[in-house]
Amino acid sequence: MRLCSGLLLICLGSESAFAARLKDLGAWEGVRDNQLVGYGLVVGLAGTGDKRQTVFSAQSLANLLEKMGVMVNPAVIQVRNTASVMVTATLPPFGQPGSRIDTHVAAIGDATNLQGGLLVLTPLKGPDGQVYAAAQGAVVTGGFVAGRGGNTQSLNHPTAGRIPNGGIIEKASPSPRPSSRLRLQLRNSDFTTAARIVEAVNRKFAESGPAVARAETPALVTIDAPARYSLRQVEFVSELENLAVEPDRTARIVINERTGTIVMGKDVRIAPVAILHGALSVEIQTVFDVSQPPPLSGGTTTTVPQVGVGAREEKAKNIVLKQGATIEELVKALTGIGSTPRDIIAILQNLKAAGALEADLEVI
Repeated sequence: MRLCSGLLLICLGSESAFAARLKDLGAWEGVRDNQLVGYGLVVGLAGTGDKRQTVFSAQSLANLLEKMGVMVNPAVIQVRNTASVMVTATLPPFGQPGSRIDTHVAAIGDATNLQGGLLVLTPLKGPDGQVYAAAQGAVVTGGFVAGRGGNTQSLNHPTAGRIPNGGIIEKASPSPRPSSRLRLQLRNSDFTTAARIVEAVNRKFAESGPAVARAETPALVTIDAPARYSLRQVEFVSELENLAVEPDRTARIVINERTGTIVMGKDVRIAPVAILHGALSVEIQTVFDVSQPPPLSGGTTTTVPQVGVGAREEKAKNIVLKQGATIEELVKALTGIGSTPRDIIAILQNLKAAGALEADLEVI
């Protein structure tokens, strides 16, 4: 890694192979998070809640009071210490009743600040309409609004916050139990990576017997548990997750021109090529001189522009990359000739256009 004129060059690669665990390359089919959502009320605000024009806040408050035995006409109440909010949470796989999860709260009306508010008991439902958790607690906004009238100052977003451990799971998440057949979904589909996973699994669990793993697609690998793991399915999954496999990655260069960052992988190859880099700059300057007439001549004072043109051409700098050049040699060569950030980005784009760069070039 070397810093050159504000450009950060990061080269990823080493002589040894990079092996990743199976749990880092994919996820088991059905073992996933589930999104929960609910509608609730935040009370206890210091006059920063919903205004009169947010009619559903008054209606929700009236419905809540009615359940507690208090009859109130929502058309005649005006409570600015209450705000209607949407409550969201993520139900983890295999979440058990009684476990706690974090919840997020966001105002949906015209409330200006949820600081100091308390979320009233709110059921959280999944996409199937069933209640899986209930949320309640003090809202932490992580921001504030100070001042009044036109002289105010705010930090972050005071109309959104979270309740750490504010949700309690009421119903187990719909996650499948481990069975004799598992399906691994690769996060990045690749034929070579899928084949290597099948080879590694069969080498460990099917040394002398039939194969237990096969690749259905480049993104899906099916694994059948051996008979000796029929009563130890969790242990079998644990051994699979910690199995090391070397993934195959596409050669890619990512350029961020805004921050001046270039990330290049170890698999980038450079074809034999010569790079000639130079610069020609032309500078035109205009200077205004004052022309003063002689005394008693009857003339007037005027300004006369003097235009000067200067040209400067730097010597061309060249580098030559031979057959089998590595990305490390490319980085050293570009920084060695004193290339600026824009120069390096332009050179990489020209190499790609010339067909000398055997990698995907992505500009973000």
